[in-house]
Amino acid sequence: MIYNNKLFQFFMHLVMLFLALACIIPFILLFSSSITSEASLALNGYSLIPREFSAAAYEFLWTTRESIFRSYGMSILITTIGTVVNMTLTFLFAYPLSRKDLPGRRFFSFFLFFTMLFNGGFVSTYLIYSNVFHINDTLAAMIVPYLLMNAFYVIMARTYIMSNVPDEVIEAAMIDGSNEFQNLLRIVVPMSRPILATIALMSAISYWNNWTNGVYFISTRTDLYGIQNFLNSVMNNVTALQSHSTGLSNAQRFPSVSIRMALAVIAVIPILIAYPFFQKSFVKGITIGSVKG
Repeated sequence: MIYNNKLFQFFMHLVMLFLALACIIPFILLFSSSITSEASLALNGYSLIPREFSAAAYEFLWTTRESIFRSYGMSILITTIGTVVNMTLTFLFAYPLSRKDLPGRRFFSFFLFFTMLFNGGFVSTYLIYSNVFHINDTLAAMIVPYLLMNAFYVIMARTYIMSNVPDEVIEAAMIDGSNEFQNLLRIVVPMSRPILATIALMSAISYWNNWTNGVYFISTRTDLYGIQNFLNSVMNNVTALQSHSTGLSNAQRFPSVSIRMALAVIAVIPILIAYPFFQKSFVKGITIGSVKG
């Protein structure tokens, strides 16, 4: 077979090595640029190895450490609440859809899939959240809009349940007196750990990286800013300071480019730490649960 061909295996290893380097090198370049002096970046551009080491960007960020730690705390809170609610709603929707005897199953499946193709648009969505639900400048504004539940996650979970949780197991539990909620909590959830980990990781990344909700719905309560919104405000301030620099020497002393790189490093560290713990379950869940059948 072709998969046992040594030449084919060698070629595939080269391809995977290239893809791995394509993922790793940008992070190395990002970190290297964050510890390179502003003058060196302006003269020599970006490099994998810093030509002139400088910690000015991190020294500048250290002056705002209290705000950074507070924003980190808010991001952790928002990500935790949002991920738990997202997973709860996803499985409460996915499990009934996985049951072939659900009345109106086709209608609810179509209703779910329809939301993946069409939406009300930004203006109408903003007006509903602002004027009907009044979530502006509240914690809900950082959790509910756009991120609370994803139709694709529901389809993944439904497909995984249908493929990996035998109907016979659920039927046997119901004969023993179990109801649907008990089936979900005691049978489906324990047998769906890979897809749970997959949805948890994808949802957590979405919440952690989200900054648009803070821009759209937070105007006065800047204490609700997560790390992404705080870093965005810092970057805007850096841009303003850079634009008001009157001389070349001032512009060179102020590490605007390296600060942007340092901000990205700070924002991505938690995801880099968390991903290895979910990797095994993530790969299994995304491959088994991604078919829409």
